[in-house]
Amino acid sequence: MTENRPGRPMWKAAVAALAVGLLSGPVFVAPAPAAAADTVRGLQWHLDALKIPQAHKITRGRGVTVAVIDGGVHAAHQDLRGQVLPGFGTGPDTVPDGRTDPDRENAHGTGMAGIIAARGGGAMRSLGIAPEARILPISLGERLDNVELATGIRWATDHGATVVSMSLGEAGPESPAVAEAVRYAQSKDVVVVASVGNVSKTGRDVTTPARLSGVVAVAATDKLGARWDESATGPEVVVAAPGARIISPASPAVSPNGYGVGDGTSPAAAVVSGVVALIRSRYPDADAANVVNRLIRTARDEGTSGRDPEFGFGSVDVLAALTARVDPVEANPLASGTRSAAPSARSAADESDDGPAVAFKVKNEAGLIVVSGLCLAAVLVGMVLLVVALRRSRRRRRARGGPVPPTGAHGPYPPVGPPPGYPAPPPPGWPAPMPHQGPPHQGPPHPGPPHPVPGPPGPGAPAAHPYPYQPYPSGQSSPHPPTGPSGPPAGPPA
Repeated sequence: MTENRPGRPMWKAAVAALAVGLLSGPVFVAPAPAAAADTVRGLQWHLDALKIPQAHKITRGRGVTVAVIDGGVHAAHQDLRGQVLPGFGTGPDTVPDGRTDPDRENAHGTGMAGIIAARGGGAMRSLGIAPEARILPISLGERLDNVELATGIRWATDHGATVVSMSLGEAGPESPAVAEAVRYAQSKDVVVVASVGNVSKTGRDVTTPARLSGVVAVAATDKLGARWDESATGPEVVVAAPGARIISPASPAVSPNGYGVGDGTSPAAAVVSGVVALIRSRYPDADAANVVNRLIRTARDEGTSGRDPEFGFGSVDVLAALTARVDPVEANPLASGTRSAAPSARSAADESDDGPAVAFKVKNEAGLIVVSGLCLAAVLVGMVLLVVALRRSRRRRRARGGPVPPTGAHGPYPPVGPPPGYPAPPPPGWPAPMPHQGPPHQGPPHPGPPHPVPGPPGPGAPAAHPYPYQPYPSGQSSPHPPTGPSGPPAGPPA
């Protein structure tokens, strides 16, 4: 036999679904898929990840010169016009002033210069990390030569560069000439930045000059903030920055539309060079040692806690590097023999609070705010639906004439009374119990005086029975017949 039951009302289904969602965890709503980026600026995801638009409200790199040591820079590119100073060629097969790019395969030098200082100017133009900085191009030969590299570092140092950017490197032992040139630049208050190398080209170890003492060695991350899988690793890594699918300017020989997209630690090093330019512009009185210190102390710790072989001190945090309070140092914290403590940057809000014992990192703050708002809204909606459900239930009980659960001190459940049939009725002829006997009196007060409570017995009196004596009904000596072997009496009592 089947029973026809009405379908569950919509509001009950909603309450049940909401309860399951709240008990199983936070509510996540997937955003609608965005349209594919079809502009140059739309493809510059790294700018938004690093919050460069906000950083540009503080500084845009004015007054800083960044030396780009590479093959040369296509100075006539629309995004680099007016940004490229006359430079230097280190050998006979190089561009004399560095202002053209002979690389017909990648336009590598032009791309790195654009990542650092492209002027922007619209959706179809690329914007650099430090668009008001100037580029000093140093042209190397097609094949990396350590003598030429050392010459280029020294020339840039002597001609006004305060940041040297090298998106290049080679495996193997350190070159004494390059090491000496790097020390020379550092002694002249220059920040030296270099890429750590790509695994498929140079192996897993950090390359030279990135591995040299005091150099800011840059690893690459992807769009999710994870280590780019081709980024070299090692104890020399200092910081990490976006390096995957980075769009940048290119010469006409490489790209008819003037732009190309590439991966690697090379663009990551250019990004960090631009960030260093912003720091130097924001803090013009800070020497190179304190610029480096600010960069690493404000980095967001990633991977293994503390400095690690993949992220170094962490991913660059541009806004923190420009605004946090950082204790000054007297020497480059990356230099050999310098004690490198754990990051200690403090913002103004940190001065009175040591922070929570446990912290959670959130890479997408806007998404966190949206999800938190949705969870709060879900809780409020659930409370409203629950109140509506209770009220409807009460109204339906009244309409059917059934009992309505009280809502007083006992809550929605009826008070618990004695079990059915309690107390049991007395035998026929048995007197009613005294007022103090049985369950609590439910009716009007018992007439007459209250039952006296016996006092303590007098001297020599027998102990009082715990219950007062009750005579049996007339004509009976016991409410029950005897159960002994003699059986019931043969006749009526005398």
